Amino acid sequence: MGSLVGHVLPGLGFLLIGLWHLFNHIKLHLRQPNSYRAPPWFRTSKFKYLELIVIMGGSFLSVAMELFISPHKHQPLDDDGTIPSYHLHNFEHASISMTFLVYAAFAIILDKVGPKAQYGLTQLLGAIAFGQQFLLFHLHSADHMGPEGQYHMLLQIVILVSLATTLLGIGLPKSFLVSFVRSLSIFFQGLWLMVMGFMLWTPDLIPKGCFMNSEEGHFVVRCRERRHFTEPSP
Repeated sequence: MGSLVGHVLPGLGFLLIGLWHLFNHIKLHLRQPNSYRAPPWFRTSKFKYLELIVIMGGSFLSVAMELFISPHKHQPLDDDGTIPSYHLHNFEHASISMTFLVYAAFAIILDKVGPKAQYGLTQLLGAIAFGQQFLLFHLHSADHMGPEGQYHMLLQIVILVSLATTLLGIGLPKSFLVSFVRSLSIFFQGLWLMVMGFMLWTPDLIPKGCFMNSEEGHFVVRCRERRHFTEPSP
């Protein structure tokens, strides 16, 4: 993250997964209104694990972009093996992607183990991934000042909805409302990440009075302080 591409690509991934879940939950509920039971992920007719493979591939690409591919990020660690302070936020973003990669990998493993273990444990792993995502955005090493911090605050609300509905889904697998809201929240996560990317890293869309400032190898939107002057008394 920290760039237009770094927000738009992950955002597109969340948006497409959210739409995929919305479509399949609605279709499943229409077909089986009385025996509806929401799965944590959906199979495809040609390739059973396509959704999970896409999540793994996108997460791996995100980790690579954060730590190795992007400019100024070819060396994630210092010579002594420690994480430099200016690189900490990249490791935070990469760890979010890594958690979703682990979720998708274990979802495949649990599906092969058996259906009894597949639903609850897979949902729990999904909740852990959303929980870590929420905490890392809430405790982000980058400051929470300026427009980027405000966008992150609103993003945390949507992530919290994803976390809550994923946990509720463990105990309420037959609730279409819980599944619908969870899918919608995943969709809005993606939409909001894309909005952040365009609004914060497109010069023509930056709020009036703000500017892009290069800080430790990446650009951050900063705004000039507004000064209030009082008229001198006669």
